[in-house]
Amino acid sequence: MQRVNLPIGTSDFAEIRREGWYYVDKTGLIRDLLNTRKAKVTLITRPRRFGKTLGMNMLANFFDIRKDSEALFEGLEVSKDTTLCDQWRNQWPVLFVSFRRVDGLNFQSAYGMLELTITDLFREHRYLLDSEQVDDDEKKMIHRLLQGTATEREVKNSLLLLTEMVQAHYGKPVILLMDEYDVPLAKASANGYYKEMLDVMKGIMQAMKDNSALQLAVITGCLRIAKESIFTGTNNFVSDTITSSRLNEYFGFTQAEVDKLLEDTGLTDHAEDVKAWYDGYHFGEFDIYCPWDVMNYLQDLQFDLLKKPVSYWKNTSDNAIIRSFIDYSGPSISKKLELLLSGGYIVQTIEEDLTYDYLHSSEDNLWSILYLTGYLTRVREIPASDGALALIIPNAEVKEIFRSTIQKWFKDSSQTWNRQAMFQALWAGDSETLTKEIGKLLRKTISYHDYKEDFYHAFLAGILASFQYSVESNREHGEGRSDIVVYDEENSRVVIFEAKVAKSPDELPAACDAALRQIEARQYAEDFRDEYDEILCYGIAFYKKRCLVKREPN
Repeated sequence: MQRVNLPIGTSDFAEIRREGWYYVDKTGLIRDLLNTRKAKVTLITRPRRFGKTLGMNMLANFFDIRKDSEALFEGLEVSKDTTLCDQWRNQWPVLFVSFRRVDGLNFQSAYGMLELTITDLFREHRYLLDSEQVDDDEKKMIHRLLQGTATEREVKNSLLLLTEMVQAHYGKPVILLMDEYDVPLAKASANGYYKEMLDVMKGIMQAMKDNSALQLAVITGCLRIAKESIFTGTNNFVSDTITSSRLNEYFGFTQAEVDKLLEDTGLTDHAEDVKAWYDGYHFGEFDIYCPWDVMNYLQDLQFDLLKKPVSYWKNTSDNAIIRSFIDYSGPSISKKLELLLSGGYIVQTIEEDLTYDYLHSSEDNLWSILYLTGYLTRVREIPASDGALALIIPNAEVKEIFRSTIQKWFKDSSQTWNRQAMFQALWAGDSETLTKEIGKLLRKTISYHDYKEDFYHAFLAGILASFQYSVESNREHGEGRSDIVVYDEENSRVVIFEAKVAKSPDELPAACDAALRQIEARQYAEDFRDEYDEILCYGIAFYKKRCLVKREPN
């Protein structure tokens, strides 16, 4: 194995190139962006962790008139096009701003972070204070923005003003690069100040409206927010999403790039795991791997060849959208989630023009957001029909994110379910009522293990958990390991459950009997006879969303 310096945790193109870190050449983006652009403003939407920020940083280094980046691009694909490089490399004033830090529990807090982002941008261009092409009133406004004393109206107008001043200073129109444009709106929607933040962001976006100071603009984000919502009045505007094929090979890793990366690191033996866990995204006509995951896993493998794949995306991305989706869950959504988690696909209408305040207004919007943010991908073999796509979970990593989120949802929601009748039947030895009550709760759940025994075990442990009673799972007893034990210390009684999975509804009684025979044969109850006055033993059998409970006779 050859140790390779992988750029984990940095999106600084210049740093990666100067330090000699591994770089998957995506500079063809520059050529395709310039040669195929149909409009002055290009919006590129991709899921998080697919290389948008690194791509934007690369563009900034290439275009910026204040830099000399020829050495950074030496040997890379774009350097082969000398005519393009002569015309565009380090020939244009560039404004590069990212809104990824704009967050807050209320509007005041988030607006403060947005102000700071604008202040940092103006600080980078404070040379304008010495420019003869910038008048005194504009310089006073720069001072207010730098000092944090600008009005909200001035903040809204700041980006338009900056493009005009930079153009005047250099005598050339500006290239504007805006990264993570929709983060402020996503955070605002989640925390209840969407209208206030939308008003501010609409003002800032006026820099794209009929702006003669603009040479071109590239904007990135996760969602294509409806034009009438935020880009009102912006003409000469085109978007590039995961459903198109124009720029999709430049965000994420293609199969050829992953093969080369595995070869260069000497880790080709792990290709199967890498593909199962981190591949499966279908963007346009391209099959794409999540680059963040691939890089992190190969980095871990360089230190431990026995390292198993894990969900790196889960630990970095905001997966609250899945939880909100499950909270919204009705019977239809639950069944579709179960189908997806069992490896199947669903067919849903996809709406690409969304607004964050209406994401939960329809089921179609919910599925659309899961698709557009990378939690689902299209089944390419099934053609689209009237805006509807066949959707599937892309890989093992995302399936694990769904499962862990559902587990957490079940743990939280089960505590709010009324279980009084269930516990009354439990201690009364009423297996008929127990069957009915457990069945009710079972129908409320979302299966995430294709109805295998571990799913039912987790379900049973979850609904039996109580502040009043203690529950143990798989504790050693007698000559074996019983599934679930419930303790009522105050009343000196204990319940033992053994669970089985039936292959059909007709086999539920036989499976229950087998569970009871196991309790008796392995003497699960013997450990409790000296300490408890009453011991109740139940066999419980499951088939999909059905169950049957039988009690061992005294």
